[in-house]
Amino acid sequence: MRTTPAEKIRDYRSRGWWDDTRIHDMFDAHVRAFPDRTALVDAPNRPDLLGTPPLRLSWRETADLADGFAVSLETLGLGRDDLLVTQLPNIAEYPALYIAALRLGIIVSPVPMQFRRHELEQIVRLTGARTVLTVDAFKGADHIGMALQSGATLAAEGIALRVLSLRSAAGGDTLPEGAIAFTAAPADDPRRATLSSRCAALGVDADDIATICWTSGTEGTPKGVPRSHNHWRAISWAHLRGAGIQPGEMLLNPFPLVNMGALGGCFMSWLHTGGTLLLHHPLDLPTFFRQIATERPQYAIAPPAVLNMLLKNEALLASVDLSSLRCIGSGSAPLDPEMIQGYQDRFGIEICNNFGSNEGVSLISNAANAADALHRARWFPRYGRDEVSWTPPPPVQIRTRLIDPEDGSEILTAGHAGELQITGPTVFDGYLHAPQINAESFAADGWFRTGDLFELCGDGDELRFYRFVGRLRQVINRGGMKISPEELDNALNQMPDVLEGAVAAYRDAVMGERICAVVVPKPGASVNLDAVCAHFEAFGLARFKWPERLRVIPQLPRNSVGKVLRGELSRLASDEDG
Repeated sequence: MRTTPAEKIRDYRSRGWWDDTRIHDMFDAHVRAFPDRTALVDAPNRPDLLGTPPLRLSWRETADLADGFAVSLETLGLGRDDLLVTQLPNIAEYPALYIAALRLGIIVSPVPMQFRRHELEQIVRLTGARTVLTVDAFKGADHIGMALQSGATLAAEGIALRVLSLRSAAGGDTLPEGAIAFTAAPADDPRRATLSSRCAALGVDADDIATICWTSGTEGTPKGVPRSHNHWRAISWAHLRGAGIQPGEMLLNPFPLVNMGALGGCFMSWLHTGGTLLLHHPLDLPTFFRQIATERPQYAIAPPAVLNMLLKNEALLASVDLSSLRCIGSGSAPLDPEMIQGYQDRFGIEICNNFGSNEGVSLISNAANAADALHRARWFPRYGRDEVSWTPPPPVQIRTRLIDPEDGSEILTAGHAGELQITGPTVFDGYLHAPQINAESFAADGWFRTGDLFELCGDGDELRFYRFVGRLRQVINRGGMKISPEELDNALNQMPDVLEGAVAAYRDAVMGERICAVVVPKPGASVNLDAVCAHFEAFGLARFKWPERLRVIPQLPRNSVGKVLRGELSRLASDEDG
């Protein structure tokens, strides 16, 4: 299956941006070079989450597991251009399964563990997939039961869904009725000997679709994002070089292996460098810090809220050992400059600010291109512009521009918010089976409309950076005044008594929308609306941006990658009894 037009493939290949290297070719190179080096390490709390012991696999052992999975997938009749929906936690088997499927040309469509029947059934209908692979239970949730129920619902629509249950090699546990056991074919299976020749005969190409990931939105129909091997390789250079990841380094990944943050970041960086991938998810701070202390990774990714919380908790800081870490990648929400500077001053750890998406955006601010913590927290390099040069050159070959959402003109001066649009070899070709959405998502000349608002900024006269303003469709309209919720989130999270907070809009007959602040106080602290407004005043925010309601809750609702669910906050804000 391909989605990229032939002329675009020829263009990207002629420029050296794409080539014949497939994702599993990257894996095979490390198996040959470092067969006995540790490749994958499970989190130590795997028994509590899944009921099976943690694995620690070398590159050779990972290859053996991948070969066993490939034979088992063949036995089930899965092959080139077939779709496999996976709902699996971050365990060592998952990267091996990716490699197995990609060898066979199977398109993997990974979904978060948080998805339930509604989302799963939507994805099956959209993709035409007929096989889903999951685990019996995770954190007490009956995932195999949910998948089987979805199968029953779809069967009534004439869709036959095969449900596979991942089992350990030891087996012995009871298989749920209606599910099919899925294990790696044993080492003595004669089909292993000829696997490589069968895979070669399939003719899997680097321009073939490797995955279909899903947008992080939770409302409405999910949008599938097909990406080829070349798409993944092109965008992975941004994270690899932006974070300065070196050959053989150990990477700690607490984000689910279902989207750009984990796949484009840690998984692909692991394949580039041949180091060790430490698996973790869902985020459990004691386990996370234990892995850092015992495994000694050089790089990790973490949500801003976690980094902020840790830096503000002296007792916790005294109990953790971060000395192995060289760099931490963060993003998905505005970063606190004091947090960036704090990690540098106290631990010598560089914080990289990552801005990316499944569709192909990847902008990274690091110490090299934005040394000042204040700038790095808000600014991203203005890559892909003839008038802006970088030393060294940017790691991705994308073109970028800002377009005024009102009149469609390109913005070339500071102080005016515009939609970021991109084009180039990192950018996907369009959402799966969504012609109307694609027509709205791409400009007439083919540039992808990200829906993200930025302004031009920089030191002195040269506008070398973009400053994130907010989402085009999330701007709060209070009496005709457009307000970015992210701007207010940043102010709210700098209140001394606030552990984490975010704002949301609620409907108003007079003003159209008004603002509600939703906060999680620090232990033992209390927060009221007057205190929030006083803080906003001291912060320098215009009065029309101050909240007029306050909701205090135990924790902010977030999706699988840690983004705040603004829609959930709006519903809470709209509750008159709240």
